[in-house]
Amino acid sequence: MIWTSEVMHTAPSEFKTPLEEKVFSTLKELDIPFDRIDNDPAITMEDCEAIDAALNVKTVKTLFLCNRQQTQFYLYVTPGDKPFSTKDFGHALEISRVSFAPVEMLQARLGTVLGATTVFSTLICKPGDYRLVIDKCVADAPWYGCTDGTTTCYMRISTKDLLSKILPSTSFIPTFI
Repeated sequence: MIWTSEVMHTAPSEFKTPLEEKVFSTLKELDIPFDRIDNDPAITMEDCEAIDAALNVKTVKTLFLCNRQQTQFYLYVTPGDKPFSTKDFGHALEISRVSFAPVEMLQARLGTVLGATTVFSTLICKPGDYRLVIDKCVADAPWYGCTDGTTTCYMRISTKDLLSKILPSTSFIPTFI
């Protein structure tokens, strides 16, 4: 089990990445309350069990996917405990099957490392960089739990704030499946 801090409601005193800094400045600018914890590096959904308990939320799973030619990219947000099926994903979007984008593209395209993929990358990316796809189960949940763009800080915000304030502040229009 990984270590987690007590729940905090303030931004970190120092930021590890430009994305992390952008996340917390956006939350402040949009006046969005949040709960956050610091934690040992979390890479897998199993690592997130302690995070889920600390924040009283089910952490989402955010996948970075691409087509075979690596010309079309998708940022897919789904419940952490929901198995991923490339066939079902492709069918829902009426596209060819996809695979996981190469790890080196995470930093280049999303500003994150493996295990830190987050919807907050929309704050620093352009809509042409990838298509944002959100599972309807995630959109219908009252709380949204995810990383701040690092593997050592997780947060909980209102899903309503994500969908009605944060995403509209970007140019991304999510597709819900």
